[in-house]
Amino acid sequence: MDNKKINVSFTLIAVLVGFMIAIQFQTVKKPVERDTRDIWQLRDAILKEKEIQSNLLSEIRSNEEKLAAYESKRKQSKEQALSDTLKELKLEAGLSEITVPGIKLKIEPVIEEIKIGTPVNRVIPPELLTRLLNELNMYEAKYVAIDGKRIINTTVIRDINMETKIDGHTIERLPIEVVVGVDDNSTAEKLYNRMKVSKATEEFFIENLRLSISKPIPNLTVPAYDDSIRIRYMEPAKEGGDS
Repeated sequence: MDNKKINVSFTLIAVLVGFMIAIQFQTVKKPVERDTRDIWQLRDAILKEKEIQSNLLSEIRSNEEKLAAYESKRKQSKEQALSDTLKELKLEAGLSEITVPGIKLKIEPVIEEIKIGTPVNRVIPPELLTRLLNELNMYEAKYVAIDGKRIINTTVIRDINMETKIDGHTIERLPIEVVVGVDDNSTAEKLYNRMKVSKATEEFFIENLRLSISKPIPNLTVPAYDDSIRIRYMEPAKEGGDS
């Protein structure tokens, strides 16, 4: 019985060893495949790789050019935006000439008073001009020039040595013209109708002055402010704030 067990074990061991020898023989029999392409085939492969690399480089260069063009357009867009903003600010500040709808007012001596020998008033009281400006602003006047001088937010109208001055400009002789610009034709029409029934006409007549009002003008040119603007109580901002 023991001999049978020994024989079976020996047989199993022999089969296992034989199986392992067979596998090893198969492995030795089939060596690892090598690249058997000739030199021309290798050159073709290298050329294809170089072509792919060249195409990739061209695509990268094209994308870089597109990015550069986009960046240039973005900078130009910023510069254009700044330029447009500057123009808008200059327009609002009165530093640019503008052509808009509006009306003209004419201030002149009363002819009837001249005929009867009454002394002609050649001085317009500054208070009268100030009240006229306030009324025009109330009726949506946006651009005003008196005797060729543009009126802006800092304009000062005052009496100096019995002369009416607008920012240093002396109103020397009559008649003078007041140019009034508004945003659109409809506003110009409303301004005209309101000024026709305004008390300003009576106030000027009391001073022996006649205030004439033109009909609305579609294209009225208002001159730019031509003096230097003095800015007080302002300092340039520091970079990074106060900290």
